[in-house]
Formats: sequence, C-alpha cells, structure tokens
Amino acid sequence: MKEIRLGTIGSGMIVHSILDAVRVTEGIICGAVYSRTLEKGQELAEQYEASKVYVNLEEMLADEDINFVYVASPNLLHYEQTKAALLAGKNVICEKPFCTRAKQARELVDLAKERRLFLVDAVPTAFLPNFEILKQKLSEIGKIKLVLSNYSQYSSRYDLLKKGEIPNVFHPAFAGGCLQDINYYNVYLNVALFGKPREFVYFPNRYKSLVDTSGVLVMQYDGFVSQSAGAKDTWGVNSVQVEGEEGYIYIKDGSNGLAEIQVVTKEKEEVFNCQENSNRWFYEVQNMTKMILEDDHAQNDRNLEVMMEVIEVLESARKEAGILFPGDEETA
Repeated sequence: MKEIRLGTIGSGMIVHSILDAVRVTEGIICGAVYSRTLEKGQELAEQYEASKVYVNLEEMLADEDINFVYVASPNLLHYEQTKAALLAGKNVICEKPFCTRAKQARELVDLAKERRLFLVDAVPTAFLPNFEILKQKLSEIGKIKLVLSNYSQYSSRYDLLKKGEIPNVFHPAFAGGCLQDINYYNVYLNVALFGKPREFVYFPNRYKSLVDTSGVLVMQYDGFVSQSAGAKDTWGVNSVQVEGEEGYIYIKDGSNGLAEIQVVTKEKEEVFNCQENSNRWFYEVQNMTKMILEDDHAQNDRNLEVMMEVIEVLESARKEAGILFPGDEETA
C-alpha cells in the first residue's frame, strides 16, 4: 500500500485531532467524510480538504477510492460499522473503546485476518515514543508492589446530565460512561505493561442508576495490586505512579499522553521525554501510518491482543457493577 485514503465516520473532537495530525503526515489523507447531516459533513470536509461527503454509509463503503475507514462514532456503533467496513473490503481504524463486548472484538479481529485486512485499534498509548521508554525502565524499580493511576476530566456534558438531559457519553443506549472513556486509558496502560489481571472489581459512582460518571477499578496481579481511578464528574492532577521495592516511576499527565517519564531509585533520579510534540495524536497518526505502509501486521496483531484483553476486563467489570448496555443479554 502506497497511501492511506481515509473515509471518516464521526465528527467529534477526536476526529478533528486525528485529522489535524493527518494533515502533517506523509502517506495518509482524508478522502471522504460520512455524516448523518450534509451540513456537518460539508463543514468537516472543507476544513480538512476531503473531496467527498456522504450521508449514506453504504455509499462511502462502496467508494473504491477509499481504502481505510476511520470509525469514531458513538461507542455502541463501533461493532456494526467496523464489521460493515470489513465486509466491504475496507481496512479499518477503530476508536476506543473498540467494542463493548469481547465476543464482538474477537469476531472483528478474525474477520479482518480472514480477509487479510488491517484492523487497527486507535489508542494513542501503543504508538507513543515514551511508552517504549516506560517499558524499558520498569526493571529499574525492582519488584512492583503498587500501581496508582488517575485520569479525571470534568465533562461539560455532566452539567447537561444534572439538568435532566442524557448526552450520549452518559447514555447506556450508546454504551457511555467513564469506564468506557476516561478510565479506558488507565486500564489499557496496565494491560499493555503487565497483561490481563488475575482478578478485578469496579466501584462506580452512578448518576440516578444510569452509567458511571466516575469510579475506581481495582486489579489484582500476581504480587501487586493496581488501582485505576477515572472521572468525568471531577477534575484533578492526572498521573500514573508505578511503585517498586527499589524505586518508582512517575508518569506526568497520566496514561492518556505519557507526557514525561520520571524514574526515581535510591541511587538516582532521571527524567525522560522523547515527545517534543505535545499532541499525542501526532505520534499516533505518524507511527500508525508507518506501521500500515510497512505492512507490519505483527505489531498490529500484538496491539489487538492487548485490546481484546482490555475489552474482557471492561466488559466483565462493568457487568459485575450492574452497568448494562443493549445487547448484553446475548452474552449473559
């Protein structure tokens, strides 16, 4: 493949962030946008110089000029839209959370492999240069005992929720909630570093029996425990701290961007940062494009294995906490 020609689904903030990075990355362009409304689609297309606007998804999926579809729609639509794109012969980049159920994720991965298509999990963490530094430095702090993660970002939509509206990000019909959004990054970083936890339990704050607006996921690994706190109804200092017998690693700004890696031991203190660009999506798009154009399925397969374990944890944890989405009864 010489060039990635994207057709986008969605028009939210994260789509703009991705397309801003696409603009400055060689080998990838935005060729078309799909929106339920022509006005929104035209606005996005004009901003990012896409030549085509679709209000019918099937028509975009039939466009032979588009070889990749970027899925950034509400959470509950990821599965059906990704599947439709794969069946249409398109490679897919899917936003987090990839799916709401592990069975769906496995089906999509198998379908992509069967059709020899790329299916990319669009979580920035795996593509960040500082992630590689973090993995290399873990051994310097000795036997790990505690992992403490916090990602809190007050949502303006929480104000709407308190006024009686139910925005998509807090609506069970759209697979909303904090664990599927903010806290996802914490869980992903843990699984990417340490694998799937042996046990886990989620303690959510719920608004009027709807989905979680904040919460803490506790994960038990062999030899250590990890706590992941996430919130869309508060704000605070975002960080991750990995504590070992010989020292600790402090991650500035938390699991979402890995802005800086501080390694402290009894002998020394060092700070590492290979991310001169503060926009994490810049590195995601740059390195994801490189992986695809180099046809590196091995790296992509490793990322998909992490994704599937993350989905297994999230699905089980939220169900045990009583947070149910449409279709959950199929796997009950």
